Amino acid sequence: MTNEQTRAETYEKGLQMRRAVLGKDHVDRSLDGVSEFSRPIQELVTEYCWGVVWTMDTLPLKTKSLLNLAMLTALNRSHELGVHVRGALNNGATVGEVQEALLQTAIYVGVPAALESFRVAERVLTEYQADESDR
Repeated sequence: MTNEQTRAETYEKGLQMRRAVLGKDHVDRSLDGVSEFSRPIQELVTEYCWGVVWTMDTLPLKTKSLLNLAMLTALNRSHELGVHVRGALNNGATVGEVQEALLQTAIYVGVPAALESFRVAERVLTEYQADESDR
């Protein structure tokens, strides 16, 4: 990633991946609401997180999503957890797999963090299922 064209291509790949995982509406809302101050972090996340790491093909997307659920639980990042529960479902994770990933965090991260993650995940799962039934 040494020239602008390569960075632009990586950003575009990242934008496509981000939309595929998190949903076009969510990503577009995030980017539409960006300020001049926050623009650099959104560009960094899109280019490197989504355009470099998420597009690697060693781990399946579902595995990456389940890892994210565990890490976000460990970090107590409820907002991002909710976003990535939806992403995990979009990447083919089942409700049972989301549940088991969060149970694993209860053992290795702690019960309070996992309880909060279960609350967030249940809210998102309910919303996701309602959205699916509307389609």
